[in-house]
Amino acid sequence: MFKRHKSLERKRELLFQGLPQSTMKNNTRNFHSLSQLVLSAGPLKTTTAVKHSKTTHFEIEILDAHTRKQICIVDKVTQTSTIYDVKQKFHKACPKWYPSRIGLQLEYGGPYLKDYITIQSFAASSIITLYFTDLGQQVGWTTVFLAEYSGPLLIYLLFYLRSSYIYDVKESFRWPRHPVVHLACFCHCIHYIRLLLETLFVHKVSTGHSPMKNLIKGCAFYWGFTSWMAYYINHPRYTPPSFGNRQIIVSAINFLMCEAGNHFINTVLAHPSHTGSNACFPSPTYNPFTWMFFLVSCPNYTYEIGTWISFTIMTQTLPVGIFTMLMTIQMSLWARKKHKIYRKKFNSYVHRKSAIIPFIL
Repeated sequence: MFKRHKSLERKRELLFQGLPQSTMKNNTRNFHSLSQLVLSAGPLKTTTAVKHSKTTHFEIEILDAHTRKQICIVDKVTQTSTIYDVKQKFHKACPKWYPSRIGLQLEYGGPYLKDYITIQSFAASSIITLYFTDLGQQVGWTTVFLAEYSGPLLIYLLFYLRSSYIYDVKESFRWPRHPVVHLACFCHCIHYIRLLLETLFVHKVSTGHSPMKNLIKGCAFYWGFTSWMAYYINHPRYTPPSFGNRQIIVSAINFLMCEAGNHFINTVLAHPSHTGSNACFPSPTYNPFTWMFFLVSCPNYTYEIGTWISFTIMTQTLPVGIFTMLMTIQMSLWARKKHKIYRKKFNSYVHRKSAIIPFIL
């Protein structure tokens, strides 16, 4: 055994002696590198299979609400997709209809689905049928408010500053203006400047849209009544209020207080805790103008009506009185509608309150 082992060693020496020196060094380096790679790799681990979550996709068939004919099919819609996402895909398939003018319904004659509603909230199967209605040309709510409020401001100033172009020149210089005419212009401008600034910086205007016809109706209402009121108040033969300065001063003070109250109420309503899906009922603050929340659900409408009643008493003109009456009717309807919504959400806060007029309505 010893002789055999010695002979093997001798053969290895002869073999290595026959190889070049560079080859021996390369073999040593390769063996060393392979050893280091094996040691750094660590123990072998079995690879676990990656589990992919299965996402349910829906296929939405969109039909014309009137003819019941198929317009297009929107596929690859996930559970978390919203109605707005469906409108976006619908717009890609039919570019002539923008998302703002697309109205989708679960059934013909039913309510239009809101943009934030998810597919999984109403999907009963993987195939969904929706009915499409063209809502017509739409305008953003910010544009609607700015157009409705900027018109009365400019129209009233036109009657006030350019009376000689509207009325008879001789009468304009013959009859001096009563101080209430200047005060009325100041109050009217303050009111609409406040509305414009609140629209831009206070109110959280909805990202939705309004039909163009509503913009035309709103502008016709506000602009038309403003022209009627401004024509009578700035007329050279305008007669001041019956009770003179006492009537003017009291109504002007009440007008400014209602304007201030309306602004502070709108500021409270714009707070994040009073908007959104997790909103809470608006609560009064240390500001006395917000204490109206103890009595009514919609104090902003209460202050708005108080503003126009004060302006009617201050100017004592028929057009302002008719405008105030129509505004009171409209805001009462809005307030009662909001009051019902508040009662469903916050019954413990609203059940003893009135909608707009304390203890009456």
